[in-house]
Amino acid sequence: MIKYLEKEKLEDVIKNDIWIVDFYADWCGPCKMLGSVLESMDVNILKINVDTHEDLATTFGVMSIPTICFFKDGELKEKVIGFRNKEELEKILNNI
Repeated sequence: MIKYLEKEKLEDVIKNDIWIVDFYADWCGPCKMLGSVLESMDVNILKINVDTHEDLATTFGVMSIPTICFFKDGELKEKVIGFRNKEELEKILNNI
């Protein structure tokens, strides 16, 4: 399931279960490539546009995009920067 963060609070969305949070921008080539990979995965995905949600990008120390954060029950478990293929993402998911 892919969800785009609008006006709801991040904490409310990711408080239960495992979530991949994708910090991206519409103009970012690697972000578009990652988006295709995420669409093929069977996991909860929350996409956060850094141009719209600069405050959250700052909170999570996003300096480069894409930045992918892995949460379990609201707790940050892993953070990676840059494009990753499906196998790499699944390996991280299996270890959290």
